[in-house]
Amino acid sequence: MDPIRIAIVGMGKIARDQHVPAILGNNAFSLAATVSPRDSGLEDVPHHRALDALLDEGPAVDAVALCTPPQVRYDLAALALRRGVHVFLEKPPGATLSEVAALKSLAEKTGATLFASWHSRFAAGVAPARAWLAERRIDAVSIVWREDVRVWHPGQDWIWEPGGLGVFDPGINALSIVTHILPRPFFLKEATLVLPENRAAPIAADIQFRDTAGAPIHMDLDWRQTGPQSWDIVVETDAGTLKLANGGAVLSLPSGTEHSEDVEYPGLYSRFATLIRGGRSDVDIDPLRLVADAFLRGRRETTDAFYD
Repeated sequence: MDPIRIAIVGMGKIARDQHVPAILGNNAFSLAATVSPRDSGLEDVPHHRALDALLDEGPAVDAVALCTPPQVRYDLAALALRRGVHVFLEKPPGATLSEVAALKSLAEKTGATLFASWHSRFAAGVAPARAWLAERRIDAVSIVWREDVRVWHPGQDWIWEPGGLGVFDPGINALSIVTHILPRPFFLKEATLVLPENRAAPIAADIQFRDTAGAPIHMDLDWRQTGPQSWDIVVETDAGTLKLANGGAVLSLPSGTEHSEDVEYPGLYSRFATLIRGGRSDVDIDPLRLVADAFLRGRRETTDAFYD
């Protein structure tokens, strides 16, 4: 079977650090081209400044991975889908829920695969955590996702603009895990969003959710953490405590702790290849919907101006 010819659109840090090695390490794909208006691309890989130029002039591609900021992703995805090209969407899948719904409808009409990826779901501890929780009574959940924005998003002004999500850019990773591992749906009850006086997106948030059986779920997000970073989910159950640490890579159960290597992006590309070969799409918007609820219902507080 011939490999899937894929182009990366948007050659920022995530593309170079994660997408390129995951594609090169998967025999189901061949990296056919890159696209970026500012970056010069990779040595020995054809490069274009715009996606329409690639699709018009070649080389031919079967799929694209969109690694651009979410605010510009809809037009790129729609262009590719209309050409019958499969689309991998980095998280979050769009700047709005309506954009993603429109893309899903377009993919259904064209028959191309649309994959709304959530890389944290492919962290090594997530699948066994989901299996262990499937038949447990959930009593309470705590999510602490605190990191230093200067380390992870230096100089990325788009992330502070409307649609860039602010601290929910990492926070949505936690929500992608929790919506996947908990056996029941949950919804927002109240939220406080803390916005720097010079930014349009929050730098911190405190959120209260509740699942459909009444279990409380508390989420603490902060982009001002220095020193050790915190990406932890703790689930209290009738059978003891489950903890996912390091973004889902380390799973602790009453029976012991398991440490595993980073398998997120290789897992994403294996999933994308399976979807393409099967003629299917995977467009889960639950994490983005919860973020939208926080923006819809959350109380705003203003804090000191933030500068990189």
